[in-house]
Amino acid sequence: MFRHIRSDINAVFENDPAAHSRFEVIFTYSGLHAIWAHRIANKLFRKGWFTFARIISQFSRFMTGIEIHPGATIGERLFIDHGMGIVIGETCEIGDDVVIYQGVTLGGTGKEKGKRHPTIGNNVVIGSGAKVLGSFSVGDNSNIGSNAVVLREVPDNCTVVGNPGRVVKRNGERVGDRLDHKQLPDPVIEMFREMHKEIESLRAEVEKLREPVAGGETRS
Repeated sequence: MFRHIRSDINAVFENDPAAHSRFEVIFTYSGLHAIWAHRIANKLFRKGWFTFARIISQFSRFMTGIEIHPGATIGERLFIDHGMGIVIGETCEIGDDVVIYQGVTLGGTGKEKGKRHPTIGNNVVIGSGAKVLGSFSVGDNSNIGSNAVVLREVPDNCTVVGNPGRVVKRNGERVGDRLDHKQLPDPVIEMFREMHKEIESLRAEVEKLREPVAGGETRS
């Protein structure tokens, strides 16, 4: 238990440059409090004490604004930054050294039974407002951009942005710093840029057709 507490605190210092002291981290970081409450609730849930587990998780939600179902599986050194509005579903599995920002939902897509929430690999960063919905995997070392909506499996070492989420970087071609989740390319904007170029090209062709030819007539 104390080993988990120590590693959770160290994860804060590794990922948050605003952390100044262990005293500050222990008493003021709501993400840390939510993780610790979940560890207790999860032990009760696995022993079959479902109601007590849910009471703890709901109290934690009230105090921190972070909702983690007691059935969710969380790995080592999870860091939740400004965690208000985060929702983590019952069958969600989160690996080690994951970073989650505010407003993230790791949820399901319906009323299906069994595994219905995502499995998040190791060293994954999930940006603010992102939604990962469904019983698929997000590979190790991947980045999910802010406000992305991910509905299908993400391979290892990928960057995903947009709605629906699209893989825009893969296999080591990472964009900026691991935590710099705002500096991600937007495939929708790129698509509009290509459309704009195509429209300009068509306009130029139309203007050529309108140019007068010998005899004062225009090309038809």
